[in-house]
Parts: sequence; structure tokens; C-alpha cells
Amino acid sequence: MSHRIQELLKIYRPKDDNSNIKRVGAFSKVEDFSAFTVSQSDVSPRLKKVTLSKSTFQNYLSKVEKFSVTDLEYVAAYRFFLAETLDTVCEGKLRDVLINILHDRQSGAFLFEVEGFKPEASNDFQDMLKLSTGVSYLFGKSNLDSMSGLYYARFAVENTDASDSFLRKFAERMTLHNDGSYVKELTDYVLMMKVDEKSVEGGNSLLLHLDDWEDLDVFYNHPLGGKSFKFASPPSKQVNYVVHHPIFHSDKNNKPCMLYIDQFVKPATREEGLYVYALSQSLETSQSVLGVELPVGSFVVCNNHFWLHGRDKFSKNTKLYRELMRQRGVFFDNLYRQPYPDELERF
Repeated sequence: MSHRIQELLKIYRPKDDNSNIKRVGAFSKVEDFSAFTVSQSDVSPRLKKVTLSKSTFQNYLSKVEKFSVTDLEYVAAYRFFLAETLDTVCEGKLRDVLINILHDRQSGAFLFEVEGFKPEASNDFQDMLKLSTGVSYLFGKSNLDSMSGLYYARFAVENTDASDSFLRKFAERMTLHNDGSYVKELTDYVLMMKVDEKSVEGGNSLLLHLDDWEDLDVFYNHPLGGKSFKFASPPSKQVNYVVHHPIFHSDKNNKPCMLYIDQFVKPATREEGLYVYALSQSLETSQSVLGVELPVGSFVVCNNHFWLHGRDKFSKNTKLYRELMRQRGVFFDNLYRQPYPDELERF
């Protein structure tokens, strides 16, 4: 066991310690495409922000007005039409920009917002779903979400919770992880949208680019880094099988990628358990973690292979309420890995 891992075995990060998080604030504009602009974070140039103009958004909504939420849930082809329409009103430029960001190892993540858009969940969810779907189907296809039975999942975090995962635990920091570690489908990207919130303080999105993680080489090059682990989820996820795969894999350029979540990986030996513990402590204490406050109606998209995401804890408030919407899926161009032996074919 390496000296660094032995050091990490002596660490326990307090659950309320967020002193290592770099708060993402200002963005600087780098490109203007008329229908939208692209900016980059002053804290980390890896993180981009795409801002759709108000007039372009209204033009887009007018062209897809006839589609209801039910239409989009039932008919997959409509989602592709939304993406085509969104790219058209953006003069055929948005698709290429987003694909380039997501496949760029030096970036791989963006925030997406609409100028002046301040939606209310009770009235404007349809517009929010059309926006996020139009964006996601520019670069990929959303998987069926087992938690909802739809191509997206919508869920809330409140002051009280009896769930069996950290997803809805308001008083706990959701540790850094990749999505899709416990399912048979490939998960190339993750989209997370804030639909609504009331009486909220804290709970910012957390992001970590794999190449900024100080101990990447320690764990990636460790003999257990390429060993297959069991991953299994609790009943709330509605997945009735387990999968086995390594925590790390490599893309087609031989760059490290990751597929991991601490709650669902099931180490079977002392050596495996201590390796996973040290890995988790290293991630949570990294000095490169970004903290992002998303406005309602905006969302973040990241390449799931080399970005990890999580959520900071919320301050206690009996009226706390946040509603989120998630899409996860596969890129049209699969550059990162092939299915593991017990995974289903890509669909």
C-alpha cells in the first residue's frame, strides 16, 4: 500500500467541512454567436457557460409549441426534432459548439442558461423540459431512467426525508461520483437542471475534473484501479440487478476515466475496502472541487467519464424545497469505452 494511501487512511473529512471548495462566480465571454454566447469561468477555464438569447429562446418555443410533455415522454422522435429546431434557430452553430465542449478533455462541462429566463415550476416546466431536451439531443440520446421510467427523472429535496440514498439527504453532502455506475447502460453525459427551489441556503453543485484531482495517478495506477468491483443500488433506484466493473478505465486516447460512487461500490476484501475509503477521502478533500450555484431554469452538463459531480449540504430550514430534473445518456459518437461484459448493448 502506497505511502499516500496510508496517509489518507488517517483522514476523516467532517461532513460539514466545505473549506476546500472553490466558489464559481464570474464568467468571462470568449465567443459571441449572435443567438448565444460562450463564456468561461474565471475560477476554472475548464467550465464553460452557454447563454441563449431571450429572442432565440422565444423563437424556439414558438416553433415547438405544439408538443406537450406527454408527447416528449411517449415519442422519442419528437426529441430529435426539438434538437434540430433549436440548432436551426441558432443558425446551425449550437450543436457543434456543445459537442466540441463535451469532447474536449481540457473542458468537458458547461452551464446552460437563457437570458432573462426566470421560470416557475408550476407553470413553466414544459418550457424547461423542451429546453433541456432540445439541448441534450444535440449531442446524444437519453437513457431510460429507472427511477422514473422516463427519459428524464424529476425529484425533490426537502427538509424531511426517509430515502435510502444521499440523493435526497438535505443535511448530508452528496459525495463526488459518476452517474451510471450501477446500471447496464453506458452513461456518457449527465444533465442536471434546477426546476424550483424555496427557502434554500447551500446545496451548491460540486464538480471535479479528473485531471485536476491531485491523487489521480496514485489510484489510477494502483493494482486495484483496474480490478472489477461489484456495484449495487438500494431499492429506491428500482434496479434489480448488480454489475461488475473497474473503477477506472481509459478512453481511446488512453486518458484516465472513472465510473464510481462510494455508496454503491461493494468492496469484498480488506485491501479493497481500504482502497475505496482512501479514494473517497482523497476526492472529498481535493483542493480542485468547484462549487456552482445554479439559478432556477438553468442546468449543467458534464462528460461523465472525466468529471465527477456532487452536492454540498443544505442549511437546515423546515420550509426547504428544491426540485431537480436529470437526464443521462450516451453520446452519438462513443469515444470513451465499450460496454463491460455484463452490460447490455448500447441503445
